[in-house]
Amino acid sequence: MTAEAAPPPRPYRWSLSSFGGGRPDQLGTLPAPRDQSPPSALVLAELTGVTAKVLARSDGADLCFLGRSLDSMYDLLTGALEHSPWDGRLLRLPVSCMTDTHWSPAAVGRFREHLASVGLEPYALARRKRPVALVDVVCEGRSYGTLHGRLADWIEESREPWAVIRRKLRYVAVTPRTRTSPNTWRWQQDPGNAWVRTLPAHQVTDVSLDGRVWRYLADDQPKVNQSFPHWNWFDEESTLPPRHHEVARALAEARYFTEAGRGTRLREELIRLMAREPGFAGREQRRIALALRTRSTSRTGSGTRPRAGTRARYKTGNR
Repeated sequence: MTAEAAPPPRPYRWSLSSFGGGRPDQLGTLPAPRDQSPPSALVLAELTGVTAKVLARSDGADLCFLGRSLDSMYDLLTGALEHSPWDGRLLRLPVSCMTDTHWSPAAVGRFREHLASVGLEPYALARRKRPVALVDVVCEGRSYGTLHGRLADWIEESREPWAVIRRKLRYVAVTPRTRTSPNTWRWQQDPGNAWVRTLPAHQVTDVSLDGRVWRYLADDQPKVNQSFPHWNWFDEESTLPPRHHEVARALAEARYFTEAGRGTRLREELIRLMAREPGFAGREQRRIALALRTRSTSRTGSGTRPRAGTRARYKTGNR
């Protein structure tokens, strides 16, 4: 896929913030279902915590959300980083790729088009300035395995330098929280995930999430878009606004998380939780925190200068 090529058809999704330089879609006064209440305080608190860890552990990489399970994290961040220097650094790859067993050659080609649309073409990967981190909920790691295997085949065919590309890839797995023990099984240990060991250890990382919230986001939460498996990749109707029976409920929840991300209190909480991470001393992590701080101290989001002493507080770890 070249720079001039049009991106492949993908599910339509309303724009809920001006992140990336666009304008929020005018949705009017879309009514939420009568029996719907806002997500619980546990969901918002856990999502905020895991979002802070993803930001801190991705080493300043652009974030690319695979599938639709973490759409709420994407929505929260587009609100939190609206009008910030991070504009354009949140990407969505809304494909379902848990298995490629029945993919036709045409489906393989279309999958490559989807990868290229978010900068995961081998040529672009080898030349990008910043790394890119895939982010998804993970149980067994099958979606990551499919994506990485197909990407590795493409890299080999294109003869782009794997030694360079391997330094540009990150995989962040949001996993259900379990007891910490040397005997705890982790998805990276599955024999089918041997590809993990082709990357430096710190570039494949886990972030744990309360099991109830993990199941809600992965299995139970209403989503704006329905799943997008390979048999729908050539269906032009997929690009139309969704009309399924849960769309109003899902869109109301997406708007809730976007608005929550805009709030100063949530931004400050993201910074506070990021500062607790060991990697927070890194330059890129501090830049993210500064972007959040700058945006949170500006009513208009136009990028006012941060308050005096911000850098000093980061350096000492005082919160």
